[in-house]
Amino acid sequence: MIVIAGVFSQPEVAAARAVAAGLAFADGRATAGRIAKQVKANDQAAASPERDAILEKAKKAILAHPVFASAARPRSMTPLILSRYRVGQTYGLHVDDALMQGMRTDLSFTLFLSDPDTYVGGALEVEDNFAPREVKLEAGDLILYPSTTLHRVTPVESGERLAIVGWVESWIRGAAERDILFDLDQALAAIEAAEGKSAVYDKVAKSRSNLLRLWAGL
Repeated sequence: MIVIAGVFSQPEVAAARAVAAGLAFADGRATAGRIAKQVKANDQAAASPERDAILEKAKKAILAHPVFASAARPRSMTPLILSRYRVGQTYGLHVDDALMQGMRTDLSFTLFLSDPDTYVGGALEVEDNFAPREVKLEAGDLILYPSTTLHRVTPVESGERLAIVGWVESWIRGAAERDILFDLDQALAAIEAAEGKSAVYDKVAKSRSNLLRLWAGL
């Protein structure tokens, strides 16, 4: 799980919320699998030029972010969804479909658009082997996490939760391999900052490139 701050600037968040306020929303169960429909209760923005403009702007911002690119190694991405949870709405415990839009889902993400102090509940809760982790980020921040996990959105008790969600098929199928490459990216950035392009930098860069060749799914 990786939190990426400031994917959307505050003016971009405000603009997205202003447009979303005028959009038509439909039952979110339309995009859920057979079992997930039983526990999903939210709204999703219906297709319109205004909605599509928001989602296209979000897609460009997400793909352009260097931390997202390093952590996800995106090969393809599903069409994004603008979701809304009002009072009483929730998405019960589920795992995301393994295949969507003809692609394998390796990673899921949520870009928060509502300020966390404007709604109660509505946290993204992701299970791991120790204890569930609750995630409720500042507007404009993004959480990236494995699609293989069980997770849910807790019921909204007051206010409204607005977010953009999507899924990624990575060039690197294995989570462990993605972690290694992410660490190597961080190490290369630190070496470059400390000493520029050096013999050490070149050796690490060579190893990263060769691991990409070894692990990339073509």
